[in-house]
Amino acid sequence: MVSQTLVRLVRSRGPDEFWRKRKIFKLSAHFRGRGRNCYTIAIRLVHRALAYATKGRKLKKLDMAELWSTRVAAGCEQYGLPLQTFKECLVRSDILLNRKMLADLAIWEPRSFEALVKISRERAAVEGLPDIRERSAMNQVYGLSNIKLH
Repeated sequence: MVSQTLVRLVRSRGPDEFWRKRKIFKLSAHFRGRGRNCYTIAIRLVHRALAYATKGRKLKKLDMAELWSTRVAAGCEQYGLPLQTFKECLVRSDILLNRKMLADLAIWEPRSFEALVKISRERAAVEGLPDIRERSAMNQVYGLSNIKLH
């Protein structure tokens, strides 16, 4: 009969090491090369990948915000209204839409976006903000009168 001594119980690593390594290997399962199978390499690569994932989540939000701004600016340019005037007049008209909603309207609902542009144009005319008329006057000064603005 073999009895386990206290020394062997202390030295045995037990199931904790298995599950700790398994957690790392599950995160590195899609890696290439030894970073997938070798624990010491896998742990470095997993930590680096998690750090990049954290940065990537913030960068994704910034990229989407920039895309929405670009789409709204392009929609305003299509109808010949400055972006700042468009935003200011929407706020003064109590139309509180964020960039994402305005971008979705500009892409998927062009008639609705055109209606918002008309509302902001009318508000600009009432409030005396820079409007299409000032831009068309500048275009005539610079000889760009043949450009059609809606």
